[in-house]
Amino acid sequence: MVSEHPARRAGLASQAAVRAKRKAEWLGLFAADARVEDPVGVSLYDPVGEGHSGREAIAAFWDKAIEPSRIEFEWADSFACGSEAAFTGSIRSTRPDVAVEVDLVAVYRVNAGGKIVALRAFWELDRARVTPL
Repeated sequence: MVSEHPARRAGLASQAAVRAKRKAEWLGLFAADARVEDPVGVSLYDPVGEGHSGREAIAAFWDKAIEPSRIEFEWADSFACGSEAAFTGSIRSTRPDVAVEVDLVAVYRVNAGGKIVALRAFWELDRARVTPL
């Protein structure tokens, strides 16, 4: 996957930090006023559906959604336009008792300095593939 585009580069760096469980590195990729919507809309981690805005809320999202899981990304492709990059593929989240795999589109938008200002993941819980462990 070509990585010269700033949004694609930021997305790949975000995914690498998640895989390696490097919370401080991951948070450092975001602008102070960034928003994470994963998934977009109402969800288990976002009952209001407004996303997680600012580093403190994004750090809390990490603690609930990322920290307890081993996350693997499998991307089919990515498309970079303007200040954004969209990744298409699947993600697998494994916890001690269950593995969940979903197909998704993840969109990263960056500012002029290359910091992530928005991460929006589009996936559907009712299409998740759940495997008890």
